[in-house]
Amino acid sequence: MELPELTLLDGAMGTMLLAAGLPAGAAPELWCLSAPEAVTAVHRAYVEAGSRVLYTNTFGANRVKLAGSGHSVSELVSAAVRCARAAAGPDTRVALDIGPIGQLLEPLGTLPFEEAVDIFRETVEAGAEAGADLVVFETLSDLAEARAGVLAAREHSALPVWVTMTFEATGRSFLGVTPASMGLTLCGLGVDALGFNCSLGPAELLPLVEELRAWSGDTPLILKPNAGLPDPRSGAYAMTPEDFAAALAPAAALGVRCFGGCCGTRPDFIAALRDSLRPLPQKTIPRRHGVCCATGAVDSAAVRVVGERINPTGKKRLQQALRERDLDYVVRLALEQQDAGAEILDVNVGLPGTDEPALMAAAVRAIQESVDLPLQLDSSDPAALEAGLRAFQGKAIVNSVNGKAESLRDILPLCKKYGAAVVGLCLDERGLPETWEQRVEIARRIRDAALQAGIPQEDLFIDCLTLTVSAQQEQAGETLRALRCVTEELGLASTLGVSNVAFGMPKREVLTAAFLTEALHAGLRFPIVNPGSAPVMDAIAAHRVLSGQDAGGEGYLRRFAAQPPVAAPMQNHTTEMTVQEAIERGLKAETAALTAAALETMEPLELIETLLIPALDAVGARYEAGTLYLPQLIKAAAAAGEGFALVRARIAAQGGSDAPSRGKILLATVRGDVHDIGKNIVRAVLENYGYTVLDLGRDVPPERIVERAVEEKVPLVGLSALMTTTVPAMAETIEKLRASGHPCRVMVGGAVLTADYARQIGADAYAKDAKGAADYAREVFGT
Repeated sequence: MELPELTLLDGAMGTMLLAAGLPAGAAPELWCLSAPEAVTAVHRAYVEAGSRVLYTNTFGANRVKLAGSGHSVSELVSAAVRCARAAAGPDTRVALDIGPIGQLLEPLGTLPFEEAVDIFRETVEAGAEAGADLVVFETLSDLAEARAGVLAAREHSALPVWVTMTFEATGRSFLGVTPASMGLTLCGLGVDALGFNCSLGPAELLPLVEELRAWSGDTPLILKPNAGLPDPRSGAYAMTPEDFAAALAPAAALGVRCFGGCCGTRPDFIAALRDSLRPLPQKTIPRRHGVCCATGAVDSAAVRVVGERINPTGKKRLQQALRERDLDYVVRLALEQQDAGAEILDVNVGLPGTDEPALMAAAVRAIQESVDLPLQLDSSDPAALEAGLRAFQGKAIVNSVNGKAESLRDILPLCKKYGAAVVGLCLDERGLPETWEQRVEIARRIRDAALQAGIPQEDLFIDCLTLTVSAQQEQAGETLRALRCVTEELGLASTLGVSNVAFGMPKREVLTAAFLTEALHAGLRFPIVNPGSAPVMDAIAAHRVLSGQDAGGEGYLRRFAAQPPVAAPMQNHTTEMTVQEAIERGLKAETAALTAAALETMEPLELIETLLIPALDAVGARYEAGTLYLPQLIKAAAAAGEGFALVRARIAAQGGSDAPSRGKILLATVRGDVHDIGKNIVRAVLENYGYTVLDLGRDVPPERIVERAVEEKVPLVGLSALMTTTVPAMAETIEKLRASGHPCRVMVGGAVLTADYARQIGADAYAKDAKGAADYAREVFGT
């Protein structure tokens, strides 16, 4: 789908429908059936203002949100497309608008990834059948959910796909996604345009747009911000159409080609954009390439350490763990390598007699729950690679393809579909090449096949093969010559399994480090090594200084200024871990085992106060400092929950209370509001902090909240609202709680709330996030 240099999108739908009489808290999508003329009138007003892409009124049109409405997804989507098409002119496209499902995906929530794909599939198929011109996934904060949507659209339609996510003032999404990981992952999946919507105002989003541009290349960018922040009491937004247009104008120099508005914008905002936007000379923003997990990226322009330890070859303990599905052991290996300096983790679970595809998917899911590093999926089985690629929420590396026609045919399409980088092994049907020239010839052939498959050159890493000098001494030189040629003549990045060179030799680390130094000098970019080897990591640290990668030698100085005694290199063992460390890393099984051991020598309540609570406090402090993000906070709370469960069981076994709860809290999303992801996160954190939570769900009338609060004698009530239209119901609920005479405190939270407004409506506290709710609960209960 070709886009003009500048394309005007539309503005808010809900804002307009509320002005047209939509009842507060009602589902806007249902008006496509009950008041289609009102929906079409909104679309027409945007067309008259200059919009050339209309978003259908289907933001919540999925089977989860429509449950109980009496209408099917297909029925509603068809009606919505008709409403938009009735207003569209010959040069106006109709975009099927798809918002978040409304449930958190695993592991943070309970929704499986493949079920999310199927939920999106149903909406996409309905839109394609109804005649939509493209699909837009918007207001997403979870990269996994964005991936699920894109895969559903790609696998079940031929429509162009756009994605916009919502980011916060921290420079990350609600779930910790960065612009870099968003750009690498979604561009890898082949989206036709991407960008930001909702969340912040135009000026606040410009730095994020610039960062996204660096990681997304020439893919068109979309910017559809709010009209600033709303006044919670009136719901009015402060920006005028002229202010809005002026604030958006600089984005035209940053690669933004699609402009529109989100909450608080109306047709006059689009008209102001039409009258003021002009193409601008493009700002020079250096292009960046790399791989990523959901919460961070690794730039492939610099030397990056690939940890090699998750490979069962010659490792009996890991083999046992894989056969027994002991993924906690695999995660421990991953964490140890991350701590030792690995920046990417190679994951090989190939073992005879096991289901490698299932094991690969399970290992990937387990590792990415606890480790924020990109993964390199190491297998010769295409089915195992696809299972791992589908499970990994980021941009992975496939290890590997080779020069054989069968390998090129089977592996490269997988890399293209899932947007993965790929390792190219310099071998083919003739076996291992003996000369550097043969290696380079195979590398050239792999490069040409990758380019033909649509994989950019920057995503191909050539492995010139490291052979052991104990058997083929001359091959070390051949590898280094090939490596230099691949770097200088072909312009490709390279990788090597470095430690293979010393197999069968004494003092392997000495030989490995020496060969590594020569390989780095020849251009090696991705050394696959044991990051627990001090000589190896010392050599990499030194190279980074000498090559200029380590600016000012700061990394080198940190490594050696106060270096502790050198530890033995990682083999098939793992180091001991404390309860606090297990909680901070979100390791549930480890937390349970360590808590059980601690209970042998500590009293249950002592363990809570000296181990569990301090660990959660430490995690909370890092969260507030911005060095740890919501997924890690949730996982840490869940790990602590395992410890609390054992403590409760021990007290019950001793004849005490079966639940030493820290206090009882009632939570509810107020009447008219069907959004409860934020509330569910708060519930999970509070429960795992040891509180008893009564969750009344969403769209709860004030009377029901008061009734249960009084009945359960709840000292603390938490209320949630996402939409400005439902904030009055929150105020009404607080008023009725006070009128009941029940002596409870009330905390409130939600995207449209502020601390000032919380005080205005009579709340005792404003909880900006789950950590804030836990802090206030501690203040209320004194524990």
